[in-house]
Amino acid sequence: MSWQEAVFGALGDVDNVLDRLKFRLDERLGRARSQIVAFNGYGSRDLLTLKGLVIQDKGVQPGNDHDTLWRNLDNMYRRFASVEVPGAIVQAIIGGVTQQVRADSNGYFEVNIMPQAPLPDQAWHPVALSLLEPASARPLQATGQILIPPASAAFGVISDIDDTVVISDTSHLLRMARLVFLSNARSRLPFPGVAALYRALHRGVGSQTGNPIFYVSSSPWNLYDLLSDFFALQDIPAGPLFLREWSGAAQAGLPTEHRRHKLSVIARLLARYPTLPFVLLGDSGQSDPEIYTEAVLHYPGRLRAVYIRDVSHRAERTAAIALLARTVAAAGSTLHLAADTLSIAQHLAAQGLIAAEALAPVAADKAQDEAPPGDTERLLDLGED
Repeated sequence: MSWQEAVFGALGDVDNVLDRLKFRLDERLGRARSQIVAFNGYGSRDLLTLKGLVIQDKGVQPGNDHDTLWRNLDNMYRRFASVEVPGAIVQAIIGGVTQQVRADSNGYFEVNIMPQAPLPDQAWHPVALSLLEPASARPLQATGQILIPPASAAFGVISDIDDTVVISDTSHLLRMARLVFLSNARSRLPFPGVAALYRALHRGVGSQTGNPIFYVSSSPWNLYDLLSDFFALQDIPAGPLFLREWSGAAQAGLPTEHRRHKLSVIARLLARYPTLPFVLLGDSGQSDPEIYTEAVLHYPGRLRAVYIRDVSHRAERTAAIALLARTVAAAGSTLHLAADTLSIAQHLAAQGLIAAEALAPVAADKAQDEAPPGDTERLLDLGED
């Protein structure tokens, strides 16, 4: 363990203690209003997994087109200032099975259920959740969703989020902070053409349908609602999100944690779907090319292609990725460094992973995203100033 990890780990322990103290105080004063936050889960016909969080109600307001920077900042503060409910007991019901789980010291819980009855032939399956402890005056319930890839799926997709799907400027700390903390789901911008590209990946080719898409990021779970709302608003196919726990410190931002987290998610999904090949998407800004190359070498024959969006535009980075591409090719896969979304789509179509007919919608979507704002949008921008 590095000194940075030790320091951030200690800070996280302090944060856990403070959360427990705050929760107990609010409970005694009658101010504790708990909330179950269910994250999209994933599963097979034999095993279903869903993660969630029990917290005090954060009071985050849905974003809209006219939110000021201060309103966005207030919402972001509420997301990160949430008080977790340690040791909460949650009951989950799905597929004829009832399971009770206890949340950890940070309020997180994970349900792993083996269905006893056949599940309906559909992609998403609801999970009924209820809070048993701490008891409340009125029953506290929520509904989670678990994705089961259909038998017709030809491959799965594991995609990074920041600077792969949504513009984040992760290589520039101040610009990234502004985008994350002063924006909402409506003001964050996707890379041009991304929505159409991911819909094409989900559709696949010919009779295949419903290729599952899994999203992984080192962003904290605190941003889950913002990211899932962003995907819905942009019409990007929904999928399980694999984020990280940030216990009051930036431990998840450490390079070692970033690598460990992504490789862990890839390993988990390859094990859960042993007959399904995967396509990986990331960007050149951090270490996605190195992480994905390591995965290709570790899981021969399982990863059909790796796509890296070039966001660094530096000659030395391009040369380094070219070396990785040769390593990936020698292992029987392919790594494509792409300048934009359309380049990724063209390569996918040449590999037979998306339909050739999908290229026109991707190009049209890209052009629309890149178009300058119209008169109405310019007037709204002026009104905000």
